[in-house]
Amino acid sequence: MSSEKMFKRTVYCGELRKADVDKEIVLVGWVLRRRDHGGLIFIDLRDREGIVQVVFDPTIDADSFAQAEAARSEYVLNIRGRVRPRPAGSENPNMATGEIEVLCLKMHTLNKSKTPPFSLDDEGSVDELIRLKYRYLDLRRPAMMDALRLRHKVTIAMRHFLDGSGFYEIETPILCKSSPEGARDYLVPSRVHEGAFFALPQSPQLFKQILMVAGVDKYFQIARCFRDEDLRADRQPEFTQLDMEMSFVEEEDIRALCEQMLAYIFKDCLGAEVKTPFPVLPYAEAMSRFGSDKPDLRFGMELVDIADIAAASEFTTFAAVAKEGGWVRGINAKGCAKYSRRDMDGLKDFVGIYGAKGLAYIYVDENELRSPIAKFFTEQQLRQLCERMQAEPGDCLMFVAADWLTAAESLGHLRCEIARREGLIDPDEFNFLWVNQFPLLEYNDEDKRWKAMHHPFTSPMDEDMHMLDSEPGKVRAKAYDCVLNGCELGGGSIRIHRRDVQEKMFSLLNISAEESSEKFGYLLEAFEYGTPPHGGIAFGLDRMIMLMGNKDSIRDVIAFPKTQSATDMMTQAPGSVTLKQLRELHIRLAKPPKNEQPQ
Repeated sequence: MSSEKMFKRTVYCGELRKADVDKEIVLVGWVLRRRDHGGLIFIDLRDREGIVQVVFDPTIDADSFAQAEAARSEYVLNIRGRVRPRPAGSENPNMATGEIEVLCLKMHTLNKSKTPPFSLDDEGSVDELIRLKYRYLDLRRPAMMDALRLRHKVTIAMRHFLDGSGFYEIETPILCKSSPEGARDYLVPSRVHEGAFFALPQSPQLFKQILMVAGVDKYFQIARCFRDEDLRADRQPEFTQLDMEMSFVEEEDIRALCEQMLAYIFKDCLGAEVKTPFPVLPYAEAMSRFGSDKPDLRFGMELVDIADIAAASEFTTFAAVAKEGGWVRGINAKGCAKYSRRDMDGLKDFVGIYGAKGLAYIYVDENELRSPIAKFFTEQQLRQLCERMQAEPGDCLMFVAADWLTAAESLGHLRCEIARREGLIDPDEFNFLWVNQFPLLEYNDEDKRWKAMHHPFTSPMDEDMHMLDSEPGKVRAKAYDCVLNGCELGGGSIRIHRRDVQEKMFSLLNISAEESSEKFGYLLEAFEYGTPPHGGIAFGLDRMIMLMGNKDSIRDVIAFPKTQSATDMMTQAPGSVTLKQLRELHIRLAKPPKNEQPQ
């Protein structure tokens, strides 16, 4: 390694262009690839902005050439050089810097590197656990650096838009009081208060409502949140959301502002035009037409109700469900009469994941309908089916009969699966919509009580308030979700702002007056001091970047994510602590920490 003083960088590798020809510049970066062409050495030098080709000629500087000969992948180099055009015929149109190269005049090797455990040139697949273990290497890959850059741009755009819209960015506490109503809290023991615990916030919900009581009027925060729950591709134990709250607003005001913000962000960060206003679907309609409360509208294949036809048929499986008030519905998979019996068996297993006990189907040919169930329907009933489902030769009609939720979820996922198989989804399209008027409550059979479908601070719709006592399951909420390409991007509601209504909500959720006072007493008391009507929303930042960057997992847009078992592969967190630490926190474990167990 050179001991000479480092040259000060003048430009990033990926920023060089043809206009820089003949300029003397200084680069720093990592060796991506090295090629020895006998007499000349070529190194692709990479930094966060991209890659440039550097040429080493022994007649220019023998010491630099010798260092280039010794350089290997991920060595850190400091190069002073001159930009020149690439020789005719050697240009690389796939590189932003492909028209030029840098002739090295002098080089320092700033640091060496062991051979990386995987290639960093974005070619080929690498086991994700290996990537997470060596995250500092994984983040050097252009795709990962692009994701971090996009994330930065999006958060800057959010702040710029909301600042211009009169919002204050305010931080809320990370050490809070435990009041779990959804996922489990992460608990933090207090050293000062023996036997007492803080909780990490699942969201800033109560604090942002308190800020509305305080008269802040418009609040936002790019907030860190924590939930101790089972993980999926789009879930993490710690995540980031854009949190917003506004006073003296209705649902329409919040939707309009969010649409303007999203259009601004997508235009500023991706150059994408987002059409506004977004369509709005009530929950009941979304479930009925698409079998999902977050439907993907980039393709059709809507659910079709055939319960009346089924009830009149001799197909007893369908008829029994229809007569009991269940759902008998189907989708028209256009052009899928080509599917084999094996294909259909696979789809039957697929809908079984969501509780469906079977999948009936009818192939529509030019002159006939082929199906194991066709014999149970009259010719007139079969004609009715085809007319209602707008069937054409080459289509495959697929049906599920079950209770409404099972049928909806089964067919909702089935339409998405077929769309993926048939290439009906445009990955470059951003299709937004709002789903609103969710049920306020849902009944939990296991606990034998009502639970809030969103959270217990959501206001009932005014016209449904009279049913809170008599038919709580029919009460709709002033809740709304923003959906993008079949994923819930954000969710919010108009909040309860009166103590009597909030206490009524707690009562419906079987939360006693004593418990509500213990957990939420400060909020209830605040409601007695002139609380304005207010509402808000929270957008999942990780999920938004995942969708904007066309990634499959939020782990690919988070710098240091956890695995699906909530483990940090790089730092090996969570880990053991010492008995001394536990004693200071007044905690005794059933078993001693692993690092202090007798050998």
